[in-house]
Amino acid sequence: MENFIVSARKYRPSTFQSVVGQASITTTLKNAIKNNHLAQAYLFCGPRGVGKTTCARIFAKTINCKNLDDKVEPCNECESCIAFNENRSYNIHELDAASNNSVEDIRQLIEQVRIPPQVGKYSIYIIDEVHMLSAQAFNAFLKTLEEPPAHAVFILATTEKHKIIPTILSRCQIFDFNRIKVDDTVQYIENIAKNEKIDYETDALNVIAQKADGAMRDALSIFDQVVSFSGNNITYQNVIENLNVLDYDYYFNLTDAFITHDISNALLLFNEILDKGFDAHHFINGLSEHFRNLLVCRDEATIQLLEVGANIRDRYKQQTQNCDPLFLFQALEISNKCDVSYRMSRNKRLHVELAIIDLCNITLEKKKSELNQTEADSSISQKQNPKKKQKPEIELKDYNTKKNINPPVSDSKEISSFSIKEKLSQVQENNNEAAKDENPDSNLVAEPIAQVNDFSEKELIAKWHAFSNNLVNKPRIFNTLTSKDPKLEENYIISFVIDNNLQEQKINEIRNELLTYLKQELQNSAIDLKLIITELEDDSNKLYTSEDKFKHMLTKNENLGKLKQEFNLDLE
Repeated sequence: MENFIVSARKYRPSTFQSVVGQASITTTLKNAIKNNHLAQAYLFCGPRGVGKTTCARIFAKTINCKNLDDKVEPCNECESCIAFNENRSYNIHELDAASNNSVEDIRQLIEQVRIPPQVGKYSIYIIDEVHMLSAQAFNAFLKTLEEPPAHAVFILATTEKHKIIPTILSRCQIFDFNRIKVDDTVQYIENIAKNEKIDYETDALNVIAQKADGAMRDALSIFDQVVSFSGNNITYQNVIENLNVLDYDYYFNLTDAFITHDISNALLLFNEILDKGFDAHHFINGLSEHFRNLLVCRDEATIQLLEVGANIRDRYKQQTQNCDPLFLFQALEISNKCDVSYRMSRNKRLHVELAIIDLCNITLEKKKSELNQTEADSSISQKQNPKKKQKPEIELKDYNTKKNINPPVSDSKEISSFSIKEKLSQVQENNNEAAKDENPDSNLVAEPIAQVNDFSEKELIAKWHAFSNNLVNKPRIFNTLTSKDPKLEENYIISFVIDNNLQEQKINEIRNELLTYLKQELQNSAIDLKLIITELEDDSNKLYTSEDKFKHMLTKNENLGKLKQEFNLDLE
């Protein structure tokens, strides 16, 4: 029985040309070899599984090859290449910094660097996970890294560049590796599947690539797992079942329910998702991604941002035609708020269900808004043309005869002046006459534009205290408003006496709210407020109660009220 070799090792790139998704880096390295511009140290950094160590090994193999071809690729025939392929090369040294991170380990490496290569021109030292070295080890490594022997080349690899000290970074040429695109990953897996004679569905490989999140090693590991599960026929259904990935159908069906305001169906679909063991937070993240994909699908310029298979892309194009952009914006906002506050919610299922109901109500609210706007436009049109329904067709000649309106003379040079107030009055009278014609039994009186009803000072004080009672949670302004009663002066001016500028500032913060409340409650739009600051009288001989003292202290520090309430303190 043959030993199974995982795809990540079996199909590991052995030439620069076979490296996936890092064309700019491989081109730079080949040009450096071709032009003999090799640096003493390189730093390869980037996410896991994107080819950092692979490129380091290919680079090490290539610079010692004696018969490079025109594309600057190793020949695989010279002694150096054969030794590398058989894993017996003494010119390439790999060190795992995760387990060799002490100063003593670096000292042994420095001693080893002095030994020249047996075959070829260079000794290459590949240090993986270099960020795991201790600070003392980094400092011990500095001098050798900056001025190594002519035959030594260091290649450092890391997934966390920010943890490497600046003095190390300044001594290296830095190459940032990118995440591998979904399309590139799918293409590479397709080639492997063909070599292994495995049947596949493109959508299935697309799910594998998305699950790998830009890491080719992860993608190949998932590919081996799926092959073990489904045999030599990889289907979309097998992949989502094995990887526990939520089917796209759920998101498409839920979006259809949102558009049609089908709350019941949407909640049942969410219940089915939970019954299959999917996490609600994972679901809401996937729903946000679905809305995002629908949004980028609306424009041909942004459709390239959609990393899905061809069949799924067609479904996105079809559904986005039924989605209004405003709906997608609001849906993204609702799903994002649900995602942010999910962890803080105690009843997480209800939290997501409320978000689903809000999503279903987007289209309903839009229809209500459009209906209200139509009714409002119709009402305005009816008021402006009250006789339009009874006599929709009136000839201009008859209309001018009945109303005694003379057509304007085009060559008149005189422009008559008029009063805006008189015109507004005439329009109001015409509307009243029209309303009386439609309903002669009613005594219609035009409502005044502004109400100016009389009120007593007693009524003023009652409404004043009613407003103040809504500010109990703000002790400072509440005590200021209730410490004295307002006075009613001529022309509906309300005067209120305060003690200092701080009280004036606090009242001005709620001035508009207070005046709006009083105007509405007292039905008088002419009300205005006048604040009077007076010096405190000499109250040295006045006897104060405990409540008076507490109120005075409360105006100085409103936290005393919280202290009294928290500890249930008495005033005595």
